[in-house]
Order: sequence, then C-alpha cells, then structure tokens
Amino acid sequence: MAAEESRLKQRFCPNSVSKAGDQDPRVWSREEVGEARPVQIVAADEGEHSFSLQEAALERLLLQEHLEGLHVVVVSVAGAFRKGKSFLLDFMLRYMYRQSSTSWMGGEDEPLTGFTWRGGCERETTGILAWSDVFVVERPDGGRVALLLMDTQGAFDSQSTVRDCATLFALSTMTSSVQVYNLSQNVQEDDLQHLQLFTEYGRLAMEEVSEKPFQTLMFLIRDWSYPYEHPYGLEGGRSFLEKRLQVKQNQHEELQNVRKHIHSCFSSIGCFLLPHPGLRVATHPQFDGRLRDINEEFKKELENLIPTLLSPENLVEKEIGGSKVTCRDLLHYFKAYMKIYQGEELPHPKSMLQATAEANNLAAVAGAKDLYTKSMEQVCGGDKPYISPAELERRHAELRLASVRHFRSVKKMGSEDFCRRYQEQLEAELGEAYASFSKHNDGKNIFHAARTPATLLALILLLYVVSMVTGFLGVGSVAALCNLVMGAALTALCVWAYVKYSGEFREVGGVIDQVAETLWEQRTPRKVLSKLLEVVRSRVLGGGRVSAPRPRLASNNNVKKKN
Repeated sequence: MAAEESRLKQRFCPNSVSKAGDQDPRVWSREEVGEARPVQIVAADEGEHSFSLQEAALERLLLQEHLEGLHVVVVSVAGAFRKGKSFLLDFMLRYMYRQSSTSWMGGEDEPLTGFTWRGGCERETTGILAWSDVFVVERPDGGRVALLLMDTQGAFDSQSTVRDCATLFALSTMTSSVQVYNLSQNVQEDDLQHLQLFTEYGRLAMEEVSEKPFQTLMFLIRDWSYPYEHPYGLEGGRSFLEKRLQVKQNQHEELQNVRKHIHSCFSSIGCFLLPHPGLRVATHPQFDGRLRDINEEFKKELENLIPTLLSPENLVEKEIGGSKVTCRDLLHYFKAYMKIYQGEELPHPKSMLQATAEANNLAAVAGAKDLYTKSMEQVCGGDKPYISPAELERRHAELRLASVRHFRSVKKMGSEDFCRRYQEQLEAELGEAYASFSKHNDGKNIFHAARTPATLLALILLLYVVSMVTGFLGVGSVAALCNLVMGAALTALCVWAYVKYSGEFREVGGVIDQVAETLWEQRTPRKVLSKLLEVVRSRVLGGGRVSAPRPRLASNNNVKKKN
C-alpha cells in the first residue's frame, strides 16, 4: 500500500511547502510534474500582522482543465495551535488516496506524510495551506465534485493577535463547506465565545439575508476522557453537544446569546469525540505517525471519523446564497474576501456581506461572459472562416442579450442597484470582447490584410502623377513636395514589409497601418488630396499673377537696344 500511495502522490517532501515570497522555481517545477504537496494559498506577514492571497498558486489549483465546471467541496480544519490539525489532515489524505482499498489506514510501520506536522510546543503551520491534488470524487448519484483540503494556522499562539486568529478562522469558514473545529478534551465556554467572535459576520449578515451564512460545523473533541458519560464517536458527540449548546431559561443572557448565535450561523452542526492517541504520540520526539505507536482505540475511532467527513455520500458541496459554487467561482470568492482583510482593523461584518455580494456578482459576470465568449468562438473563432461585419454584429447583439439574460437569471446577493452596476460592467466587457472578435475577423479578410500596401501603392502612384502634372505646369515646389511625400510613402511601404516579415518594430508597423486605415476610410481620392489640390491651385493662380507685368525684363531689353 505504501508503494501505491507513493506512486499516486509521488512521495511528498516536507520541505516543499511554498511560503510567502518564496518563489523557488524548483518548487513549482516539482508541482508541474505532479508531485503532491501542500501549497500556501494565504500567506502571513508576521511583521505587519497581515495576510495576502497567493493568487497564482490558487489559480493553479482551481483552474485546472479537468476541474472545469465541477462543484467544489472544501473541508477545512481550524482551531488552537499544537492540537493535531495537520496530523488529522494527513489521515484524510491517506483515505482519499486509498479509499478504494480494503484498509486505507496503511501499514503498521508506515510513516505519516502529507501536510507538515511535528511534536513540540511551537506552531508549525502559518496562513492557510491547501493540498496540491484537488480530488475528483464521483457521488452515488453519478455526479462528480472536486474536493479541496485546507489546513489553517493555529489560533492563539504567542505570535498571533486576536485579529490574526479571527481573520484566518473567518476566512476558512467563509470559503469551506465543512469546517472542522478542532478542540482538546472538552468544549469550554471560551471556545464558544471565540467561535462567536470569529463568526460575528454571520450574526449581522442574518439581518440582511434570510439564509444562514455558513454551512457545516463539526466539533472535533480530541483526547476525550469521559467515555462513560458520552461514548466515543458521532453519537456520543451528538448527545454531548446537544447538552452543551442547550439554551436554558436559568442561564445568563450572555450564555444564551452565544448559543443562539452559533445555531443561527451554521446550517448543520455536529460533534465527534476522539480518544487520546497514546503517550508515545504525545511525548516521543521521534514519533513519525506510524500506526504501531498509536492507541488502538484511537485508530478505531479514526476509521469512523474520516469516512464520516469524506465518503462520497457524506460530502457537502459549497454553497453561497443558495447556489452551488464551482472551482472558478471559489477563486473569485477568495479574491473578494481577501480585499476585506487588507486594512488594519477587523472588518465590519456587514462589509463581509458586501464582499460576498461582490464575489457573487463577479462570478455571475464571469459565467455570463464565458457563455458569450464560447458562443462567439462558434461564430467567428480562430478555425472559422471570415464572416461579414453586418452578420457578425447581428450575432453579437443576439448573444449579448442572451449573456445579459443569463446574468440576471443567476441568484445573486445585493440590492437591484448593486447588481445593476455589475450588469453594466458585463455589458462593457462584452463590448470590448466584440471589438476584439471584430478585429480578429477582419484579419481573416485577405483584402483587409492587403489594405495597407494597396493604400501606400495607390498613394505613391497618385503622388507620381501629381508630381508629373505640377512639374509640367511649372510649379516646381509642389512637384518637389509630392516627390518628398512619395519617397516617404515608399519608405513606409518598405518598413511595413520588413515589420510583417520579421515581427520587429511592431509599434512602427501599427502607426503605418493606422495612417493607411485613415486614408482608406476617405473612400475617394478627392478627399485624400483635397488640401493638396488646394495648395496646387493657389500656387498656379498665384504664379500667373506674378508673371504678368515682367517690367524689369522689358527694361533690360530696352537698355540693350540703346547700347
């Protein structure tokens, strides 16, 4: 089995995590050849206590060709630092790579690999990491979904502020469909209060939207020491959590509000009680995840926990505003949410609602534009023949209306005025896309391609004729001007031919094309040479007025005769 997993994920190297600002080309080259590893998608700046989205890394994950159009399932693990979150995620990875086998837990002497983890009292994970393999899972109904696993920085370590903890927990909860809240030994009141702080967005968002802002919350109680009261596993966790989150009349109002708030924020809440993994796991510095060192009871419950979260029939697809989210949509939501956390203060929860509405509308714009682009590709794509401009404009108008109708049909958060701004943005982007398609279509017209040399040759010929005529009439200055312009046109023609042949000096070629386009649009030589002929006419008439008297020539002849 170890060989099978090694072949599937090509043996993860713990030091290959992509950190913020660490753009080692060797790391990316390993990813490109398929070596699975954790990828930093949200990086932490410890000095500034801020976070930044690693857009390139996230795009590599979510915009893979085989994920196009798939709805996404995001499972995230969050909680206090040094409580075994990464350790748990590695067993999730082992399940995903081996779920087709009879025993996905692996061999007794097999080290645990995946997300980096270690013993000790100092934190290991910073920011948010995602596993580079986005798993495609076939559901029992025949549908396929994409599964993304995320690991988050532990909360409440000595280097993180409350704002840092709240930001990461809120971001992971907003983007995940299942948030595993990893706790140790029990659910204490401060755990619930921290959860209330981190999900404050949900309480205020409920004032503006009817649906609960977050989906599934799974309390995972590690090192559970009271199996005689509530047995290990899902059923024991359910009875324990019902008791702990129960709202009683004799409770203080503050305690009641905490519990009401949690229920109001999540569509589904569950709990799983997990026993202690054993003293060797907790105390031995060389422990590397081998099953032989782990308590049997822990392994038994772990075999129940992981399928509860990740088996195909239990997967929870990500939804926002009642609509299922695709991998491409999730990228837009990540970008929109990260904008909130760029300031120095914790965002007001309502601003998160606005960010959600923005991301929702941006996703709708992207989907509508994608529909328009694909349809136009069928009309005048690179492999399609030239189409008349009138027909192209007619098809554009039809597809533009269809794209706008698609945008308006998508369920979106935000007021009508708010959504109208994004519809106007969509219409502007469609106009730009049409201009691009129109230029591409014109490039297929052989006459359009020959427009510049034909215009320059016609100009050269015309200037040559004008030069001959004006020279014959004795207007040498105009003839010289025509010869000068004719030489410039001939030079421009030679330069244009060189640009088209070599691909160099493209800016110069563009200027020549623009000048030729301007001359071509004049349609008639009369318009092109109107000013030039005005100059010729004025020179010819002016020359006649000057040559009429000739007094000094007559005077000179008379002098010669007298002499």
